[in-house]
Amino acid sequence: MEQTHQGLSSKSEALIEKENKYGAHNYHPLPVVLDRGEGVFVWDVDGKKYYDFLSAYSAVNQGHCHPKIVGAMVKQAQTLTLTSRAFHNDQLGVFEEYVTKYFGFDKVLPMNTGAEAVETALKICRKWSYEVKGIPENQAQIIVCENNFHGRTTTIISFSNDENARKNFGPFTEGFIKIPYDDTDALEAALKSSPNIAGFLVEPIQGEAGVYVPTEGYLAKAKALCEAHNVLFIADEVQTGIARTGRLLATCGNCSCTKGCENTPEVKPDILILGKAISGGVYPVSAVLANDGIMNVIKPGQHGSTFGGNPVAAAVAVAALEVVRDEKLSENAERLGIILRKGLNEIASRNSLISLVRGKGLLNAIVIDCDEESDLAWQICLKFRDYGLLAKPTHGNKIRFAPPLVITEAQIQDCLAIIEKALNDFK
Repeated sequence: MEQTHQGLSSKSEALIEKENKYGAHNYHPLPVVLDRGEGVFVWDVDGKKYYDFLSAYSAVNQGHCHPKIVGAMVKQAQTLTLTSRAFHNDQLGVFEEYVTKYFGFDKVLPMNTGAEAVETALKICRKWSYEVKGIPENQAQIIVCENNFHGRTTTIISFSNDENARKNFGPFTEGFIKIPYDDTDALEAALKSSPNIAGFLVEPIQGEAGVYVPTEGYLAKAKALCEAHNVLFIADEVQTGIARTGRLLATCGNCSCTKGCENTPEVKPDILILGKAISGGVYPVSAVLANDGIMNVIKPGQHGSTFGGNPVAAAVAVAALEVVRDEKLSENAERLGIILRKGLNEIASRNSLISLVRGKGLLNAIVIDCDEESDLAWQICLKFRDYGLLAKPTHGNKIRFAPPLVITEAQIQDCLAIIEKALNDFK
């Protein structure tokens, strides 16, 4: 088989070239062309098999092409795909009842993508602040954290630190106060700085920043501060939610139990944002959940989406959440995450290229001992690919490890061997 300079076949190279020629260059994918997935594995167009250690940024928690989820999608797609919200359909109410009871909220507002859900949460928070809290109109401020990642819409990049995502996209949306992450003193100071604070938007773990796990008790103290100042605590669990961190929600991450806590998280957000794995990666689904005192500020015509809450999305999401519960994926992520981090730390003790291992559940990262401008982490990921494992750097020198939650202990050990073999090539 003809090989190119990237170590790819001519078939893969030709398909990548089509993307480069006809598609906008808004991503920099690892050079591999996939055409099939099942469980924890994906295959490229030449039939080579890989462990997927990214899970589509934690969208494929239930594994690729889970038969129950795909079956729900196919069945519904053959019956009714879209009505818009101009009419009722027989799947939406079923989904809304299921998801609100599943997570313990009164109401849900369904959308399609994570960024849409974040935008929705910001709008709900602002409207609540004017109509319930009594902040003067157009004066509401929302506190956010440095190094956040909530999407790339114009409003969201307005409070991003990522200059690559911001440059030449202004003017930006006002109304945000940025503070350091994992710093409750800074949060308290910001809350005291103005009577017009409406909400605090936070990721329980900063995934894109390199799987930055806050100190124990941070979320609980932040929620308590918000309550004391009548400010909404908004948790962006698009990436961390749906069992990824060893709990159904990462906001439950400070509790010591391993079972029975799913509907009573230690830190219950006022507004919960979900996406990605709520559909198992099968269909674009996102959701914003809140209780009536917050959600009831939204009236007909004030927010919506043609595809939000469509019958296929509703059926797929119910099936995806059933898989999480029935296959005990939270418990699997908790148990195997401990094994994975232990193995990575053992590798780090033998290879100085790893300067730090961090994570929770099966959302983990290694920090490579180089500066963020170096391409070493990229080169290491290419070597992982060559040995049959797919991962991607984030913030230059950090490599995220987030396999599907259906992975087994034997597969984790196999992947640890691949990781060590690849790293040893750079000694």
